[in-house]
Amino acid sequence: MLTATGLSRAHGNRVLFRDVTMRLLPGHRIALVGGNGVGKTTLIEILVGLQPPDTGEVHGSKDLRIGYLPQDLTERVEGTVIAATMAGATYINEISDRLAILEEKLATTTGDEQTKVIEQYGEAQSRFEQLGGYALEAEAHRVLAGLGFTPEMTGRPVEEMSGGWRMRVALARLLLSQPDILVLDEPTNHLDVDSVAWLEDHLSAWSGALLFVSHDRDFIDGVANRVVEIVGGKASEYVGGFAEFVILREEELMRIEAALAQQERKRAHMEQFIERFRYKATKARQVQSRIKLVERLEKIEVPDRKQLQARFAFPEPRRSSRVVVEMHDVTAGYDDDVVLTDVDMVVERGRKVALVGPNGAGKTTLVKMLLGELPAIDGTVTIGNNVDMATFNQHQTEVLDLTKTVLDEFRSTVGEMLDRNMRTVLGSFGFSGDAPDRRIVELSGGEQTRLALAMTMARPVNLLILDEPTNHLDLPSCDLLEDALRAYPGTVVLVTHDRHLIRGVADALLEVRDGTARWHEGVDERVLAPGQTITKPVVTREVADVNPKKTDVAKTERRAAAASRNDRHQKTKDLRKRLARVERDWEAAEAAVVMLQEKLADPATYQQHHAIRELTSEHDAAKTLAAELMSEWERLSSRVEQT
Repeated sequence: MLTATGLSRAHGNRVLFRDVTMRLLPGHRIALVGGNGVGKTTLIEILVGLQPPDTGEVHGSKDLRIGYLPQDLTERVEGTVIAATMAGATYINEISDRLAILEEKLATTTGDEQTKVIEQYGEAQSRFEQLGGYALEAEAHRVLAGLGFTPEMTGRPVEEMSGGWRMRVALARLLLSQPDILVLDEPTNHLDVDSVAWLEDHLSAWSGALLFVSHDRDFIDGVANRVVEIVGGKASEYVGGFAEFVILREEELMRIEAALAQQERKRAHMEQFIERFRYKATKARQVQSRIKLVERLEKIEVPDRKQLQARFAFPEPRRSSRVVVEMHDVTAGYDDDVVLTDVDMVVERGRKVALVGPNGAGKTTLVKMLLGELPAIDGTVTIGNNVDMATFNQHQTEVLDLTKTVLDEFRSTVGEMLDRNMRTVLGSFGFSGDAPDRRIVELSGGEQTRLALAMTMARPVNLLILDEPTNHLDLPSCDLLEDALRAYPGTVVLVTHDRHLIRGVADALLEVRDGTARWHEGVDERVLAPGQTITKPVVTREVADVNPKKTDVAKTERRAAAASRNDRHQKTKDLRKRLARVERDWEAAEAAVVMLQEKLADPATYQQHHAIRELTSEHDAAKTLAAELMSEWERLSSRVEQT
């Protein structure tokens, strides 16, 4: 449906990417990944027609419908939530308008003209029914419910809602419009865990073409059947989900590194020959030949593995009291609006607690009470002795001074650091080389997030409160943030929709739902993916009953679950590799069939009688091979699913 060839884009002397070729076809669900600032959003905007490339072309089929959800909503949406969502189904609404016009004509025409109108009305009505027009409102309510809207919220004006909820309306509107190509830039940033799980299920069955950017590894694994990575200015495509991508990328890196090593050995051998016989007349011809060969050797570029990493470092905090936070019989809310009741919890030193639940359930209310920004309506909230806290929220980048350099903004916030070099600290957050001298206005959203995290974590604290820290971060940065939080010696309260981060960091969940907060020892998959059947039992406790010595059962269960996942992964590893190879061969065979069909359709071919039979034989052989590979792909896919 959409083909991009030879795309390149640069900002000044900095090349974002070059020679990018992509195809967006029905059934292709592509995750676009890469480090912050490599040009993922720029590439998306080129593909949807919002920016021109420096070089290259984008071609789409006639009447192609593309739906695009950017990171930040610029379009103004008016009307109620349900009306704005239904307005997205323009292809159905146009038929509905035509039906209304034809109904008016039926009342004002007679004879043959009326018969013609009746036929037109019947065709339009059949098409309207086929496209689901009569079920449009029910489908709109289903999509909105999946994205977290209650029935009461669907009648509210969109303009009265926060930016996050307006983004959800825009997403619901797009999903209902059923575009040929759906393009989403960080669609999970404004969703809670429940909505992310619903969206994952919905998109995994998407029949059109899908291109999306996400830092959520679970979401990528659940939706994508292809991954395109931008690194080192180049785009590489891998068939499979995130797990397959990691394996195939490592294999590709090893292959490139091996080819480079072989090239360097060949270069060294020729240079040794040149140096040894440079001044011997009898060897002059061989020397000149090798000099030309060395000059013609094309430099093999190995993607810098450091581009895939951004290191986070935590200073050692002072020791806090054993009980860091305690809430007893707390009622929380705003004036007469009660949000939470009967909240009892004790968070002890060193715990890593993730707050999960739908948006609007009260997670932000709990965080505000921890920060002292909101008093409890009833009950007591106690912060322990020697507790030093720092907080990061998803709006922290909005207060950065865009006119300053990275180093100046960092210095103005954290002051002079006597025991550490500021450039070294910024380097650990991915700002190495000349990056600290770049102006903040030049940074991508992910780079600004990393800077805000650096300013939050640069000083020693023993209670870290993080609100959606992975928004706009690239996948490798998320991985290293996970490693850092696991090693962090203080206490962590984490609000995030990133299920992979929760599994990797948290040792307990605080589920905020239905007007109260409930503690779950360990990570309960039933809380992360509500509505899905979980066979593994998980220990669940009230917060007040926490005892760190009793977490062994939950830890054992998590290890067993991880071992089970790893065992299945190992069993299917070779099978998935074969599946990826067969799919690549199948696509190549299909391309060969198309090429031969074009040759057979060319009138000039039939002027060369001797070539017709040969082309026909090649075409038949290519079709047979493509059919065999398709059957093999289906067989292997079935085996992977059954294993």
